[in-house]
Amino acid sequence: MPEDELEDLPGVGPATADKLVENGFESYQSIAVASPGEMSNTADIGESSASDIINAARDAADVGGFETGATVLERREEIGKLSWQIDEVDDLLGGGIETQSITEVYGEFGSGKSQVTHQMAVNVQLSKENGGLEGGCIFVDSEDTFRPERIDDMVRGLDDEILADEMERREIEGTPGNEEAMEELVAAFLDQIHVAKAFNSNHQILLAEKAKELAGEHEESEWPIRIVCVDSLTAHFRAEYVGRGELAERQQKLNKHLHDLMRIGDLFNTAILVTNQVASNPDSYFGDPTQAIGGNILGHASTFRIYLRKSKGNKRIVRLVDAPNLADGEAVMRVQGEGLKPE
Repeated sequence: MPEDELEDLPGVGPATADKLVENGFESYQSIAVASPGEMSNTADIGESSASDIINAARDAADVGGFETGATVLERREEIGKLSWQIDEVDDLLGGGIETQSITEVYGEFGSGKSQVTHQMAVNVQLSKENGGLEGGCIFVDSEDTFRPERIDDMVRGLDDEILADEMERREIEGTPGNEEAMEELVAAFLDQIHVAKAFNSNHQILLAEKAKELAGEHEESEWPIRIVCVDSLTAHFRAEYVGRGELAERQQKLNKHLHDLMRIGDLFNTAILVTNQVASNPDSYFGDPTQAIGGNILGHASTFRIYLRKSKGNKRIVRLVDAPNLADGEAVMRVQGEGLKPE
């Protein structure tokens, strides 16, 4: 949106419009979903003025009013479902990972969390007929887990029929059996994965804001951003805020970070996939003592919560712990050299 349109809002002159755009508030909708305190802090605008600007943007963008259930249903038809390429897991999740939602995957070390984020960075690029969303991926890496070599493995591990479709769609000459064509296809997949390494929690929060800008830049492109992966969401927060005395500050920052991510999902019809670490609950005498960290802040923010746990060999149990419209349940998958595969 051109900056001069922002000046149509009350109290927004050229200087204020520049500040808003510099801080990511470049559309009526992005302003409408902001809070006065957030806008006041980030754009250096008085809280009262920020409130007036937000209210005017809500009227202009028609955001914030009531609507019928039929209208909500119609809007939900725009939501995409990203397939895991594993029928049992897709059935468990009602078709796959939803856009406009936060999906949290948690589990102990080696349970396959990072494997899921890598696989979804590949699957999101597939055609809708093959279970993808025909879009790119933003990958925020806080634990140095991203490996392009793993993307290579997973692309090569796709079914030959899907590989042939992708080669045709990307205008790559050759067949899945041709090494030169496969190398070109792998490079094409890697080109649509935008990776940034987060060095600490503040940098991670900043990267979420940068991810919003990047999603906006690609919104009208051939490859819009359709998934944001954060692996892991909580590692830096857990390491930097130690002890009960810092718990409140940690949770406040984590809450803001989650809302920044959710805003990307809402504005650009993007799936948000985050991994989470776990801790062992010493008070648990029965059942699995493993519990996700992040507390109620993360529990409430996540639309879907998935618990991964190890089984025999390369088998992993995928357990749906929480979802607003799906029953709890479990599915089995394998983590193999070629990626995530059915049992």
